[in-house]
Amino acid sequence: MLQNSLNVVQIIVGITLIVLIMLEVQSSGAGGVFGGTQTSLIRKRRGPELLIFQLTIGTSLLFFIIAIINVLVVG
Repeated sequence: MLQNSLNVVQIIVGITLIVLIMLEVQSSGAGGVFGGTQTSLIRKRRGPELLIFQLTIGTSLLFFIIAIINVLVVG
């Protein structure tokens, strides 16, 4: 029962992570994906872009923590 719940939560977090990454790529412009014309490697994120970036990092950490817990429960 716990394993099934962890699997469902991991799927939901994974889909959320995909959506956040797509929003992040969209906010930086499609040219950035294909090596666009941006000359600086470091750029400031502000406003909604910063929020999406922080949510992406938090969601990815949550995904990996759930994956480790899932392996420990199954193993």
